[in-house]
Amino acid sequence: MTDSTEQQTSGPGGPTEKHSPLHDEHVALGANLTSFGGWLMPLRYTSDLAEHRAVREAAGLFDLSHMGEIEVAGPQAAAALDHALVGDLSAVVPGRARYTMICQEDGAVLDDLVVYRLDEERFLVVANAGNADLVARELATRAAGFDATVDDQGARTALVAVQGPRAEEIVVGLTDEAEPAAETVRAMKYYAAAPLALRTAAGPVEALVARTGYTGEDGFELFVPADRATDLWRTVLAAGAPLGLVPAGLSARDSLRLEAGMPLYGHELDTTTTPYEAGLGRVVKLDKVAADGTPLEFVGRAALAARRASAPARVLVGLKGLGRRPARAGYAVVLTDAEPGGAVGESARRVGTVTSGAPSPTLGHPIALAYVTPELSAEGTELAVDVRGRAEPVVVVPLPFYRRPQQS
Repeated sequence: MTDSTEQQTSGPGGPTEKHSPLHDEHVALGANLTSFGGWLMPLRYTSDLAEHRAVREAAGLFDLSHMGEIEVAGPQAAAALDHALVGDLSAVVPGRARYTMICQEDGAVLDDLVVYRLDEERFLVVANAGNADLVARELATRAAGFDATVDDQGARTALVAVQGPRAEEIVVGLTDEAEPAAETVRAMKYYAAAPLALRTAAGPVEALVARTGYTGEDGFELFVPADRATDLWRTVLAAGAPLGLVPAGLSARDSLRLEAGMPLYGHELDTTTTPYEAGLGRVVKLDKVAADGTPLEFVGRAALAARRASAPARVLVGLKGLGRRPARAGYAVVLTDAEPGGAVGESARRVGTVTSGAPSPTLGHPIALAYVTPELSAEGTELAVDVRGRAEPVVVVPLPFYRRPQQS
């Protein structure tokens, strides 16, 4: 859940670009920086491939401080979020999180979100960088009339993520192993969170530790005050380096999430798309009820109910490339008589559009997500992608492309 990293790499940020609290750390590490969602963020530190493989094999450390953090609190905070979002947030118990979306009245997606219930009357909504201000404004508007407050905490909060098979070991190492905090980390379930004190060289830092991520691996996201971000970053780098942890940028994060089949706002999700086209209808809870037991008319419900009852015009699918040239966002998916690699002729019929695509470092072949017409969405359907005028063969495959090995 992030904005596209496919933007032109830049040098020093322009006057309107925000800097992460960890900006100086990235510069010191020699990061290649890029303009991204209104921020200047690290695209890579060494190589995309090395950072990707480190996350799959050991661990990567990501700066996600560009994400938005919005607290919704008060006696009717749950009810306000039930009205504002498509999910049933009242059903989330304290200490757990839920993936959900905020939609327009017409059912189109304004943003996809992760919402943490911190206690009975307090929630943390995490929004994508480019949409954070919009989400904060929409939540404030939609919470009007409820006994709840909306507080945009993004400028005061830093977020770093430790992702990979050794993530638990690294995060446990930030606690006192003799204390309950270490066991809290080990026992934490996926999409759970807890406030914990983490050790740094400059003293303990209070953090919200969440077992969440966007890479397809085990991992943790650590929310801390912005003025303590540098202490935590340096401590994690030092503690994780002997275990294979490396700093990783947005490019690796994008290839990792693509292998995991996770949607990217601005690509698979946007204001022309409802959750149903994206295969995410499960997050829409049309049967939500208010406290008095009556049906709850949340924003976008009528349009989403109608959309669920109608046949889709397009379906999101996974595509495995059978050649070597990868499809990229915006490329046409076609039916053609051209030989593999041959010129796409005028008789070719466009049947879809690639939304994300890249070579898969883990799988060794190109992969892509694409919207296609429903009759061509079945597993095993053979299609082609127009890659600069050449027909690159692809086949529809199940998502996700990659699943992490089950740990014994």
